[in-house]
Amino acid sequence: MTTHEYDVAVVGAGTSGCYAAATLAHEGYDVVIAERKDAQEAGHIACGDALKGASNFPTAIPKSQIEGAFTNTGVDHGRFEIPEEDTVLEIPVPGELAVIDRWEYGRLLIEGAEQAGVEFHYDTVVQDVRQEDDGRVTGLEANRKGDHASYEAELVIDAAGALSIIQEKATLDSATFDTNVTYSQFCSAYREIVETEEPVPWDDALVFKPAKRAAGYVWYFPRTDTEINVGLGFQMTEEPMELVDDLKQDLQGRSEFENAEVQDKLGAALPTRRPYDSAVAPGFMAVGDAAGHVNPTTGGGIAGAAYAGQYAGEQAIEAIEDGRVDEEAALWEYNERVMDHFGARYAALDVYNIFTTAYDVDDLMGLLAAMPANKIADALYSGSADMGLGLKLKTAVKSFGHWGTIYDLYKTKQLADRLLEHYESYPSSPAGFDRWQSERDDLMDEIYAVTGADPKY
Repeated sequence: MTTHEYDVAVVGAGTSGCYAAATLAHEGYDVVIAERKDAQEAGHIACGDALKGASNFPTAIPKSQIEGAFTNTGVDHGRFEIPEEDTVLEIPVPGELAVIDRWEYGRLLIEGAEQAGVEFHYDTVVQDVRQEDDGRVTGLEANRKGDHASYEAELVIDAAGALSIIQEKATLDSATFDTNVTYSQFCSAYREIVETEEPVPWDDALVFKPAKRAAGYVWYFPRTDTEINVGLGFQMTEEPMELVDDLKQDLQGRSEFENAEVQDKLGAALPTRRPYDSAVAPGFMAVGDAAGHVNPTTGGGIAGAAYAGQYAGEQAIEAIEDGRVDEEAALWEYNERVMDHFGARYAALDVYNIFTTAYDVDDLMGLLAAMPANKIADALYSGSADMGLGLKLKTAVKSFGHWGTIYDLYKTKQLADRLLEHYESYPSSPAGFDRWQSERDDLMDEIYAVTGADPKY
């Protein structure tokens, strides 16, 4: 057995792990990333490849390091196809968009972290955590290239992705760390990279269409005009979809994919849930997918993961310098910064995700076809959307037959706005955490009552 000693041990070489580690390494800390894949496969991650907020990346690994993976910066809107209504909505998307080659992006990300001084241990499968009697996490136990390896560290950062085994192995019940996590809060997704014979006519758009159930969608994201990331997913509260067969069937129904060739296939789980209430425990932090840092309505998580990684790295530095790696110290500020930047907005967006699980897919698609495209964009990305009286009247006329659903959606929106306001008052210390959670749970009870959805948490 080999024992390794580092200031910080990070699990997972994805976006959040690399940004956290690079932030620490820039300040002279000894940091290792334990990555289960080998050096060739590292960075090869199932992803939709669409990137919102492409103009903004933290400084730990600057945009200049990774922009070589940006293969299509000409996308500027979403295209929502609703076959049942014979409708196509062109939806504006605020902020800069890009579609990337995710594997190349992963390689460049790792290269940037290495340049910052991060050490990588590939072929390393983490199997357990080291933990003191008082609950403080002090390291990891792993299998590295077939041999047992121990990692001792002041802090462990979990960037191992959705449904991380590390959280299952650690005893976190006595900490503020969110343990209210089940598979039903996640989405199962599958994607292929497909090369077409001719350029697609929508290479400037992110294409969405409903899946066969309400809590799922199919996507077509153009890396280039002939290389398309195609995929689909469903909320795990639903009956399982035949992901490969359902995607194949959809592709066969589109003339632009005639004689197309599949270049790559991957599947994954995505955290289509609210961000963790707290992603810190003594000696331990979670980032990115491992902390629910994903837009629950779209599955987009790259930009949020990058910033969460940098915030975690910065707060880890402060905690180590203070000589305290518990929740009462600098680690708590990591929670605050995440909630302030994007966590509150994602929590409000999750309300609409909950809403869709309680309604018939045809009814929802009919309502969606009647809504103004710019208001759909607001709902998808900001968590709120207001309409003037004239626009409300026009929408009401177009949506005749869906007025009951509209009224429920209106009441749901009011509750989502209240929830957003509540998250914007996230407590500044663990002392106010229990009360904040209790008030949030009361709001969630109202949301379940209005929507008729089964409780998600």
